[in-house]
Amino acid sequence: MSRVTRSRGRAIALVAVLAMALAACSSSSKKTTTATTAAATATTKAIPDRGNVDGVLKIGLDEPQTGDLTVVGPPIFKGAELAIKQINDAGGVLGKPVQVVEGDDGGGSNNDIAGATADRMLTSDKVDAIMGPAGSTAVEAVIDKITGAGALECSSSATAAALSTTPDNGGFFSRTAPPDKLQGPALADVITGDSHSKVGVIVRNDPYGVGFGTYLKAALKNNGATIVADIAYDPKGTAFDADVKKLVDAHPDAVALISFPDTGSLIIKSMIQQGIGPATTPIYVADGMQSSTLWQKVDPNNPAVIKGVKGTAPAAAPQNGSPGFAAAFKAFAPGVDTIFSAHSYDCINLIALAAVEAKTDDPVQFRRHFIDITHGANACSSFADCKALLDQGKAIHYMGASGPLNLETKPGGGGEPGQGTYDVYTFGADGKYTSAPKQVVIGG
Repeated sequence: MSRVTRSRGRAIALVAVLAMALAACSSSSKKTTTATTAAATATTKAIPDRGNVDGVLKIGLDEPQTGDLTVVGPPIFKGAELAIKQINDAGGVLGKPVQVVEGDDGGGSNNDIAGATADRMLTSDKVDAIMGPAGSTAVEAVIDKITGAGALECSSSATAAALSTTPDNGGFFSRTAPPDKLQGPALADVITGDSHSKVGVIVRNDPYGVGFGTYLKAALKNNGATIVADIAYDPKGTAFDADVKKLVDAHPDAVALISFPDTGSLIIKSMIQQGIGPATTPIYVADGMQSSTLWQKVDPNNPAVIKGVKGTAPAAAPQNGSPGFAAAFKAFAPGVDTIFSAHSYDCINLIALAAVEAKTDDPVQFRRHFIDITHGANACSSFADCKALLDQGKAIHYMGASGPLNLETKPGGGGEPGQGTYDVYTFGADGKYTSAPKQVVIGG
């Protein structure tokens, strides 16, 4: 599979990324600590004693089982479960199997559910870390609860740019999903690369949609396009004809829709009814709409109803990711979509490896290792191989299934990828999406 990197700003070629990673891996065997800032060496709030530090690493999965983001739940859960199986098959952490509890985050539709699940995991289950919630708005709703309790929080799918600066009690929140300050330009490159110059933009009026839209519009303008319509819709709404009418009146030659399936499908349905559906006006979407069942929400009798809709999403099997993950996931979860599966797999492995390096299941301690284990001198891509190196006292660079990671310290604390690798996918006549052989790499 070949790759094209669309250059602008911080965009770089993959070969340069790999060269840098190899250089970093050969530079020294000394542990890297420069990525850990003061934000991750001291907490800003007193950490309560929840009784969770007992020598057993316990992780909660607060992810979608209901709600607007239900479609991303199976790949996220399965990616995490695959990682946990491999970790335990390799002897676990601190000589004991990693324990896991699962719960519903409300799927971006009900933040109270995400909060209630987090409460249960922190108090009754006494978890050391929580992966999730999936949506950025839900993360903002529960981040103080989780990080204030002294649990490490890792999101594999919350991409809102605002989360880069959200305080996290001194480094307790990290993510493996690249922020939308990277995906916005990636999608803009796809749209203008298809020779569109009059773009209507409609986004969810929430941190995900508005943040994504900000970077998307800036990149579109930088590419020479004109924004002919700029609409933020109410994600709690049920009818969007008036919003779509604004798009119709603007006469765009393409529409960018930043949404989730439940409301996004209603918007596409209204666009079709008003004459600017995908058969007449190209529609571009992002990760939140990548689902092979999306067509059923638009027209359950016609899988071809979204034929031609194109989008971007963080690559589940990037060429610069660890080898073998895609095949292992397919065998472990046959028929399950792959969106964010690699990123959830990486969240779990990073939590476990941080605890191994810290030699404790105390998140107050092991959170300080979360970033450093993506910058060490010895590259490894499986938990077993990475653990063997750590047991020898060597610093590791965990090369994730979602890419080299190279986590950067966020202004708000914790870490996040400084690079995003994105699939460009298109829905076919059967309603399913397929990814193009070329991926877009932004950042470095």
